Amino acid sequence: MSNTEIITRPLPRMRTIKEAAAETGVPVYALRRWVKSGEVPAVYAGKKALINLDHLVDFLNGGDQA
Repeated sequence: MSNTEIITRPLPRMRTIKEAAAETGVPVYALRRWVKSGEVPAVYAGKKALINLDHLVDFLNGGDQA
């Protein structure tokens, strides 16, 4: 790989729990429970949990891993 080659990849669509709930129709309490149990991975920005929306949709569609 040369110094001038730039690798681009799409940015993840990160949402707060409330935003993800609004976009998917899943109740906030269910998302919080899944994040707390580790079923849906999240990263934290301060006290806010951020969920990758694409991984959440895969999880909701019966994917093996969120």
